[in-house]
Amino acid sequence: MGKKLVLAQKRGETRALCLGVAMVVCAAITYYVLGTTVLPLYQKSVWTQESTCHLIETNIKDQEELEGKKVPQYPCLWVNVSAVGRWAILYHTEDTRDQNQQDMSIEMNLLHDAGLGSLDECSYIPRNLDNYQTALVDVKRVRANFYKHHDFYCFSAPQVNETSVVYQRLYGPQVLLFSFFWPTFLLTGGLLIIAMVKLNRSLSILAAQK
Repeated sequence: MGKKLVLAQKRGETRALCLGVAMVVCAAITYYVLGTTVLPLYQKSVWTQESTCHLIETNIKDQEELEGKKVPQYPCLWVNVSAVGRWAILYHTEDTRDQNQQDMSIEMNLLHDAGLGSLDECSYIPRNLDNYQTALVDVKRVRANFYKHHDFYCFSAPQVNETSVVYQRLYGPQVLLFSFFWPTFLLTGGLLIIAMVKLNRSLSILAAQK
């Protein structure tokens, strides 16, 4: 009976040790993935200064008139604000600004071929662009929220001379802490399990020697 208990105890310790090692390995892999994806985006982000933005005007854009010709465009919202004592364009997130730059480069090439000017940028781009009416309703809802709160927090880039601000940071400190919370939890739990197994084995050896 005693031998069976000892064997069962050793099997339990082995399983617990494997679980602890697996948790540590998973945490290390997650740290590596986050360190090569989220962390560089956080370090590259220049939108570090929290400011107060005051709404000046908004405009829903679904077409642009350039040199007498109407160019169709998906519905989006353009927002003009004052922040840090100057005029600025508000973007929903950092990705919205990057998406504008990509779209603008494509549109400029197309309009250049057509002999036209350039399109204005969008502050908020709806997620669903396949359905025009759904996208337009989404844009109108966001616009109404801005008129409910004329003053709100935004993020500016003090290091560079930017004439734009972002409403929400995708790669801020809170996101970084939340991303690293779970791997830290796994690592701590795995190390605790390994330490408890080692401690239990040490106590068993001491008890057997007595």
